[in-house]
Amino acid sequence: MKVLIVTETFLPSTDGIVTRLCKAIEYMLSVGHTVKVIAPDLGITSYKGAEVIGVKSLKLPLYRFRKWSFPSKIVGEVIDDFMPDIIHAVNPTLLATSGVYYAKQRNISLVCSYHTHLPKYLSHYHLDNRLTRKGLWNFIRYQHRDANVNLCTSEAMYEVLSSQSINNLSVLRRGVDLEERHPRYKSETMRNTLTQNKPDKKLLVFIGRLAPEKEIHKLKPLMEARDDIALAIIGDGPAKDSLCTIFEGTHTLFTGFMHGEQLSKAFASADAFIFPSVSETLGLVILEGMASGLPVIAAASGPTCEQIDHLKTGIIYDGDDLDSLIEAVSYLDDDNVMKCLKQNARNEAMQYGWENASLELIQYYERAIENQYFSNLIYKIKRDLCHR
Repeated sequence: MKVLIVTETFLPSTDGIVTRLCKAIEYMLSVGHTVKVIAPDLGITSYKGAEVIGVKSLKLPLYRFRKWSFPSKIVGEVIDDFMPDIIHAVNPTLLATSGVYYAKQRNISLVCSYHTHLPKYLSHYHLDNRLTRKGLWNFIRYQHRDANVNLCTSEAMYEVLSSQSINNLSVLRRGVDLEERHPRYKSETMRNTLTQNKPDKKLLVFIGRLAPEKEIHKLKPLMEARDDIALAIIGDGPAKDSLCTIFEGTHTLFTGFMHGEQLSKAFASADAFIFPSVSETLGLVILEGMASGLPVIAAASGPTCEQIDHLKTGIIYDGDDLDSLIEAVSYLDDDNVMKCLKQNARNEAMQYGWENASLELIQYYERAIENQYFSNLIYKIKRDLCHR
């Protein structure tokens, strides 16, 4: 199968979308498929043998931390040369909308996947009103209406998208690298670093993009209420400077990005993973924390509650209630509870290796191709009947 992925984000960016794509590409190549990627030009030309075609990118006023690419004729040129069996438009918002357009124009099977819940982000960028919500949902429906298969990442998002009349929906299995994220990476040296040489403090880690929608600022009152906690915030993003100011005077460390074994050590050396965001469509980083043997302390949202069994694999709290957060963190003080949570978290994560998730994605590609074939056949039959 020849697969063309058109995506708004790819390496060297590090987020859940990129992680999922990289693991899928690795698997598809390993079983004999041919893959090309079209993404914003960030200097990457190949990945594990898959060609990466960069499209000129620039920073946008509303989100200047990363570069974006606009719809481009390059997508059509690559399609005409590559002649893919399937086009996968990942989060079609700007560049990936070209994948949607040319798939329809060239009559090629199309899969669209929804990873970023843009309507939920509006309030964090002071754009949330009835008109913008309506306009954004109209745009999302338009981009997904012709897909043979539409994929989302949680049952909660399935319900949201279904309620907005988006059809041909399926939920894509989540995955995690069970060897890369493992409790064996626990490191006293890393713990000393992340606690700023206070290893006896309870260590919470947040790992991800530092942006308003992640709601990291809501952890500040917790840090003021408990001086026996160290917080390590691992990542970077447009909100970093403001967050550094907000957390000034608390025992909080901003490390910037970590990768590879260093990131594995950061996960495994903490006492718990903290996840205050309620805007995620899934949050793969939750599963990474669990695979590392960490209980996840997370603000309640539909997608998050699908991943965490309260008081079994993690702890759910009300993201708008400080007392609820403080109560959730208080479980760190009970060694017996923590031991059970850590073991249960790892056991739960072991069900979600990347191989099964990537195989399922291929099966959705095959379904899309089959659906396109029958759509074309029905169209041909109707056309022939009209001409008789």
